[in-house]
Amino acid sequence: MPRELYVYYRAAALNADALQVAVSAMHDHLRQSYPGLHARLLRRTDTAAGVDTWMETYTRPQGLNTGGVTDAMCARIEQEAAAWHHLRAGPRHTELFEPCA
Repeated sequence: MPRELYVYYRAAALNADALQVAVSAMHDHLRQSYPGLHARLLRRTDTAAGVDTWMETYTRPQGLNTGGVTDAMCARIEQEAAAWHHLRAGPRHTELFEPCA
């Protein structure tokens, strides 16, 4: 089954617009390098704390015979995300999952 990557981290709400622009540009660049890549960005707002939780998801369809998200892709994603590390409040947490059903 193709592996899927989930990445989450926190960022100050005041950085939300800049973060969204940076991640969207990164996703566009990654899609050019990896045909069929599905990349999403999600956000959970915590108005009271002023710090939001963000999640990036990465999948590749099984029909491409890619095995999903590879270790090399994970390394590339982290390398590209380093360009906007100053927008985050803390580290990125990455998790790889394999679909069961």
